[in-house]
Amino acid sequence: MEPIRVVVAGATGKVGREVCRALLREPGFRLAGAVARSGAGRDVGELLGSEPVGVPVSRSLDEALARCTGDPPQVLVDFTTAEAARETLPAAIRKQMAPVVGTTGLSRAELAALAAACREAGVGGAFVANFAIGAMLMMRFAAEARRFFPHVEIIEMHHHTKLDAPSGTAIRTRERLEAARGDLQGPSVPVHSVRLPGLVAHQEVIFGGPGQTLTIRHDATSRESYVPGVLLACRWVLAHPGEVAFDLEEMV
Repeated sequence: MEPIRVVVAGATGKVGREVCRALLREPGFRLAGAVARSGAGRDVGELLGSEPVGVPVSRSLDEALARCTGDPPQVLVDFTTAEAARETLPAAIRKQMAPVVGTTGLSRAELAALAAACREAGVGGAFVANFAIGAMLMMRFAAEARRFFPHVEIIEMHHHTKLDAPSGTAIRTRERLEAARGDLQGPSVPVHSVRLPGLVAHQEVIFGGPGQTLTIRHDATSRESYVPGVLLACRWVLAHPGEVAFDLEEMV
């Protein structure tokens, strides 16, 4: 089969670099383009510390697409900022590119509008707060525990350069916890955010009951943890045109 042709937005960021590395080595994928505000004009391979791969970093999606040779890209992987994504994602969907989005900071209304655009365009979409398999299981286990423990709080800890707080993972976990008890209209589950050097991405969901506590925790010690989920989503969006997923487990 032909490899899946992917453009990465945020290609020079911490997660974007790991995604680019994976696309260059993973059978069945081809890095078709790279978009970033920094490193424009430089070859992606050089930025990754390897030999040139023939994919220069472009300043915009339009520039990246103009540089593509052969068949057009099929998927856009976006790990940028909410501000950048608001411009890039609608343009990609209009060009029949299926979005796989790990960018957080977009509102519920914005995500709903993007999902509607995907369905209208007949392309698959994945808007996932956390692509790590362990984070998926953390949220699943926490939703199950919520049936038995009404008292719960979330502590999320990230590196000091993370822009949004609370994190997208914490927000999605809170939504799932509230839905698990049918109390979406009730008091919101408290979320505590920590931003410190030395951290990567960590979250604890702490339940309390008479004479006991239960802690469900996930630690991402490297951005490489997101790669398997991103590749899974790239395959899924092409196999499910017009469908949209908001959790990784919807695609497994």
